[in-house]
Amino acid sequence: MKKNMFTGRPITASNGCGFIVASDGLILTNAHVVIKKRGTSVKVRLHDGTVYTGVIEDVDMQSDLATVRIKKTNLPVMKLGNSADIRPGEFVIAIGSPLSLSNTITSGIVSSTNRPSEELGLDKNLTYIQTDAAITFGNSGGPLVNLNGEAIGINAMKVTAGISFAIPIDYAKEFLRKAEIRRKNKGNIPDTMEAPKRRYMGITMLTITPDILFELQHKRGSALDIIKHGVFVWRVIVGSPAYSGGLQAGDIITHVNEEPVLAAINIYKALESCGPLKLTVVRQNDVLTIMIDPED
Repeated sequence: MKKNMFTGRPITASNGCGFIVASDGLILTNAHVVIKKRGTSVKVRLHDGTVYTGVIEDVDMQSDLATVRIKKTNLPVMKLGNSADIRPGEFVIAIGSPLSLSNTITSGIVSSTNRPSEELGLDKNLTYIQTDAAITFGNSGGPLVNLNGEAIGINAMKVTAGISFAIPIDYAKEFLRKAEIRRKNKGNIPDTMEAPKRRYMGITMLTITPDILFELQHKRGSALDIIKHGVFVWRVIVGSPAYSGGLQAGDIITHVNEEPVLAAINIYKALESCGPLKLTVVRQNDVLTIMIDPED
């Protein structure tokens, strides 16, 4: 049974939301919401309560974005803004369905528009929006909206109270553009547009920074005094290689193949190589060695 990292309570393997970006049934969401691979089916419930079977069209685990298409036309579309125009202190609203509750919103302000992606363990060429608008399990994948009613981000994760992150909408626009090119080319995309191939492990992680370490020590006490570097495993996808290998949410990876992990990019570099990964993991008061065999 998968458990919420912060409450310890059981949660469903996949629950979240998305928003319509094309009137012909295209929905944008987080990859960790759909979990499954391209071409598989998911259930989609619209705001009026009707349920459709959606098909996952594109998944980018590196950036945690995915698209789902349902057979429905003439749908209302969320207007996409420009995340490059966001300023710290701007008022924003996170819309979603936290804990399976529909049509809920939380509000807050933008704390930072340039949180380095290396700190979040996502794409190394990306910066993220940090906000204090509450993002809980279930409303990830929903839009982060400005006062003009435009989506300027995709709700991604909550680290602790007052610290949540969203994927900038400008990157999502590029993801959607590549997805459309791939669809028109029947699944292919020009090599010049492809990112370096990495194997799939199935975790969402954050580089251990002084702020994150302080928050973790506050929750766990002095047990983390031995931690000087590493990445914090925020989520493990059920059925993934990381899940099968025994990695758990809350683990801290300090070494991969006996090399120090200073940032999430060290994990990604290891995923570009061949063979299993030997991870040194701190779990509560224990130091473990875990072997993971990533998927191609």
